[in-house]
Amino acid sequence: MLEIIGLGCVRGERRLFGNVSFTLEPGGLIWIQGGNGSGKTTLLRTLCGLTQAMAGEVRWRGEPIRAWGEDYRRELTYIGHANGLKEELSARENLLVAARLASQPASRVEVDGALQDMGLAGREHLPVKFLSQGQRRRAALARLKLAQPRPLWLLDEPFNALDAHAVAGVRKIMEGHLARGGMIALTSHQDVGVQATDTQTLRLDA
Repeated sequence: MLEIIGLGCVRGERRLFGNVSFTLEPGGLIWIQGGNGSGKTTLLRTLCGLTQAMAGEVRWRGEPIRAWGEDYRRELTYIGHANGLKEELSARENLLVAARLASQPASRVEVDGALQDMGLAGREHLPVKFLSQGQRRRAALARLKLAQPRPLWLLDEPFNALDAHAVAGVRKIMEGHLARGGMIALTSHQDVGVQATDTQTLRLDA
């Protein structure tokens, strides 16, 4: 279970949000909404321990995430607004490196299977710089095909640059994760459209 208690964050001297509280349980999804500059990305980065909160606390399985340290990060998958891909490397190489850095080594067969499932069959070997924006996003999201054992997914605008077919595929992956007892916190400017046992919305005001 993920618990957010009275969370508050600032950027420079500007308060982004304050007193944010919610609980995310197995099978649950929370959709974080808000305009540009409202702090959606900052909130996700705070949930995964990359940004420090001004106030409040993030708890995982009843303990503050700072007490978990790296063990907490091994329980989650975070995909940011930026794809985080090296343009000179192929989609395959990027995914192999990302899996290794996440302490989740994957074989070439597993990586190629994940990329093919994301509609990149025949493009696994191409340097990312030759891929379209939608294909790059698919390559980044292919990590989800390797991340299913990790219960908590934190996703920043996962549907960006995707066509309707790709969005439907990502939604199906998310629903499978939730059905297995996983949890998802995500931001999105478009309708999430994902079936979950518990769906919450959180609105941050700029």
